[in-house]
Amino acid sequence: MKKILLFCGIAVLLMVSGYLFNPLSAKENEPVRIQLSSSETGLLPGEEITYLVRYGFVKLGEIRLKVINQKTEKGEVIYNTIGYIDSYSGIPFVDLHQIYESKVNKNFFSNFFRGTVKKEEYTTFTEYYFDYHNKLLKVKKGKVHPYEIWTDSSGIAETEFHDGLSIFYWARMNLGNKKTVKVPCFVNEEKVYALVNYHSKPETMEIDAVDYEIPVWRLDGHTDFVSVFGLTGHFEGWFSQDEACIPIVAKLNVIIGKVTVELIKWKRPGWNPPRVKS
Repeated sequence: MKKILLFCGIAVLLMVSGYLFNPLSAKENEPVRIQLSSSETGLLPGEEITYLVRYGFVKLGEIRLKVINQKTEKGEVIYNTIGYIDSYSGIPFVDLHQIYESKVNKNFFSNFFRGTVKKEEYTTFTEYYFDYHNKLLKVKKGKVHPYEIWTDSSGIAETEFHDGLSIFYWARMNLGNKKTVKVPCFVNEEKVYALVNYHSKPETMEIDAVDYEIPVWRLDGHTDFVSVFGLTGHFEGWFSQDEACIPIVAKLNVIIGKVTVELIKWKRPGWNPPRVKS
C-alpha cells in the first residue's frame, strides 16, 4: 500500500487545485461558478506533457498527460483527455502503472471518468458517470479479465464535479489572480474539501529541461484528509506565466514524505516554456 501512496500522491495536485469555490462570497459549501470562454482555456487538442517524479534524489517514474481530441457529444463540446502514471523498472517497492481518462466539458468539469490500475494479479477500474441534467452521479468499480463488477451505485450530483484529471485543466485557467478558494473534491467516492491559495506575485522557476529561467504563477494549499492517492497536508505548484499555463514544478506531501514533479517533455503547437523578459 505504501508504494502506491508514495508515487500516486503526485497526481493529486491536479486534483485539488482546480474545483473552485469562493468562501468569501458564498454560503458555506455553496459553489460560485467561474465562467471562461473557450479562447481562454489553453486546452488544446494534441497537447502532450510529461513529468519526472522524484522522492528526494530518487527518480521514481513519469506522468504523461494528453488532450486526445475535441468532439461534440449530444450537442456539447467535449475534450477527451488521458493521463498515464508509470514507475520506472527496478525501483524497490514501487511498481505502479495507472491510466486516467476524463471527458471534460466546456466548463472544464467532468462528464465521465475512468481510472485503471494494473496490479500483479489483475487490473481494476473505477468509473464515474456525471448526468448533470438529472443531477445524477453513478459509480462503477470492478476488475477486467475476467470482467467483474464490485460496485454499481448512484448518488446525487448537486453541482458539476471534477475528477483527478479534469481539475488539472480547470486549475490552469485560473492563475495569476490573488484569491483563496474552497475546493470540493470527489475522492474515493466521498465529497471532501481542501483550501487553495492563488498568488498574483510573479515568480521564476528553473528546471533541467531548459537552460533559462521560466516566469511562473504559484498556488499552494492544504488538505485535512488523506485521499486515495495519499495526498495529505501542504502542497504547492508553479505554472507557466502565459496563455497555456503549463505546470512546471509541483511539490506535495504524501503519507511517507514529500515528492517533486518536474516538467521534462512537452508537445504543444507553438509552445515552449516562456523566458523571463530581460
